[in-house]
Amino acid sequence: MTPFFAAGKHRALPIEEGDLSALQAFFDTNPEYELTVTGEPPGPGRAREIFDAVPPEGWPFRAKWLMRLVDEEGAIVGVADVIEDLFSAGIWHIGFFVVATKLHGSGAAAELYRALENWTRERGARWLRLGVVVGNKRAERFWERCAYVDVARREGVEMGRRTNALRIMAKPLAGGGWDEYFDKVVRDRSPES
Repeated sequence: MTPFFAAGKHRALPIEEGDLSALQAFFDTNPEYELTVTGEPPGPGRAREIFDAVPPEGWPFRAKWLMRLVDEEGAIVGVADVIEDLFSAGIWHIGFFVVATKLHGSGAAAELYRALENWTRERGARWLRLGVVVGNKRAERFWERCAYVDVARREGVEMGRRTNALRIMAKPLAGGGWDEYFDKVVRDRSPES
C-alpha cells in the first residue's frame, strides 16, 4: 500500500474498515487524550466513531482523510483525521491528531506533523485549522510551537463527561492573508464562534 507520506521511520496509511480492531487497540492502550478531553477512557466503539465521523450538517467539505500513523513494523503509533476544503477551497481542518504516549517527548509528533503539513500543502491547502481543548496543556503548547495562532474560541463544547472550551487555531501555509481566511471561514470571524 502506498503511504500518504513518510516521516523518518513512520508512514501514514489510510484507515480502512479492516483496520478498526487495531485502531481500537491503539485507543485502548493510549487513553491519555480521551481522559484529558472527555474525562473518561475511550469506549469500545471509539474506533468506529472516528471512522464514521464527518463534519456537522451544513459544513461543506471535499474529502475526509483518516490516517493511521505506523512504525516500521506496521503497528499504529498515531492517528490523524484531516478534512479537505472545509467551508471553502484551501481550508483544511485537522480534526484529530494523536500520537502514542510512548512517543511523547521523542520528537516523533513534530516530525509526523511536519510531514502531514507538507502533504496538505502539496494537495492545495492554503490554511490549516484545528480546535484544541483549553487546559490540554501538552496539545496547546504543541500547536503553538507549530506556529498556529488563535482565531476564535468556542465555549460549552460537550465532550464525554466534560464541557470544554476550544481554542480555534489556524496557520497560513501559502501566504494568504487573514482577511482572506476570515472571508472563507466566516464562523471564525467572531471571537465566540
